[in-house]
Amino acid sequence: MFARKILIVEDEKILASNIRKSLQKLGYSVSEITNSGEEAIKKVAEIHPHLVLIDICLAGEIDGVHVVDIIQNQFHVPVVFLTEYSQYKTLHKNQLSEPFSYIVKPFIESDLHFAIEMTLYKHQSKKILHEEKQRLTTIINSMGCAVIVTYTNGCIQMMNPIAEIITGWKQSEAFGKDLVEVVNLVDKDVGETIQNLATDVMEAGEILNLPENCTLITKDGKEIAIGDNVAPIRDQNGNITGAVLVFQDITKRKQTEAQLIRNAFYDGLTELPNRVLFLDRLRQTIERSKRRSDYYFAVLFLDLDGFKEINDRFGHGIGDDFLVAIARRLESCLRSGDTVARFGGDEFTVLLEDIKDITDATNVAKRIQDSLRLPLNLNGYQLSTTASIGITWNFSNEEEPATLLRDADIAMYRAKRQGKANYAIFS
Repeated sequence: MFARKILIVEDEKILASNIRKSLQKLGYSVSEITNSGEEAIKKVAEIHPHLVLIDICLAGEIDGVHVVDIIQNQFHVPVVFLTEYSQYKTLHKNQLSEPFSYIVKPFIESDLHFAIEMTLYKHQSKKILHEEKQRLTTIINSMGCAVIVTYTNGCIQMMNPIAEIITGWKQSEAFGKDLVEVVNLVDKDVGETIQNLATDVMEAGEILNLPENCTLITKDGKEIAIGDNVAPIRDQNGNITGAVLVFQDITKRKQTEAQLIRNAFYDGLTELPNRVLFLDRLRQTIERSKRRSDYYFAVLFLDLDGFKEINDRFGHGIGDDFLVAIARRLESCLRSGDTVARFGGDEFTVLLEDIKDITDATNVAKRIQDSLRLPLNLNGYQLSTTASIGITWNFSNEEEPATLLRDADIAMYRAKRQGKANYAIFS
């Protein structure tokens, strides 16, 4: 095992020589002895000792305390003070507050050995701890999600670069602030501000997931959908020492989910509800009618007259534009609580809720016919159409959506047989 190098900084030559002999006897390497602070700083830079043994009172303009500040802060070399008892009493206690950071003269060889070994051990332990902290910081900073660590009081201890980017706060600004001041969260499902999650998880002692529709209000007021969890931090004994919030910007994921939902329930061309959503709303309407004996609704089934000819003559592009325009016309004929859906091709359905009687439904059918007759200007062409409309309503307390649609479809074909621009009521 190699001998650890020690630099002696002592202006009493005899004492310095004796110390050198003792250290060499104990197995240390003492290649240098100096008596001034200025020279000590130079020697530390040259020989890179493992430890500096230094008297407080030195020759030269810099005393031992100031020399030690430079050695420890610039070169990170551990130091043991050599001091007289009278000097120790007069020094500010903070200067020699670390255990084993000094040895009072005169001392015996075993005390010197113990002080040096303890100082070297503490320095090595601090170095390992610092390296581990640096390693953990590097890992946290390399993560692809935001990480914020708090103290036990819920105030911010650290945040990684991703957290800085998402929140708009720099770690230097956020340090020591209450978590809610920096991470302003709102639960969009209930429209309420979320309190300090760090204190919540520390009280609960378990991981808490962020609400499903959790939104972060950034420093500049921007709203970002975020997701993940908050967890308590425990030491080796299981005691909670803080909390860690891990989250990521899930705006794109939310947009994708919303698009998937829209694709599942809305027609891609006209953006009207599709068959699935229409049947679901019809089912809900049927359930409402069961709870109210005076609750009436109607279903209209529409088939455009002559759409095939428009498609064949002007092409599918014009045909698609025509269907989109017709969808907007149909929407304009209804109340906000009613539903118009595209079933496919040129077939549409309408759900009229909370009507007085069948007259309300026939009035809507007439309004639709009047609207469809108005010409549409598409790519320089004047186009118009009519519709065959079948109507049914819940006079028979029918409970199946599919049956009501079948009845409206039957009525629609009856209207078509009567000629264009007609409506018929199922009976």
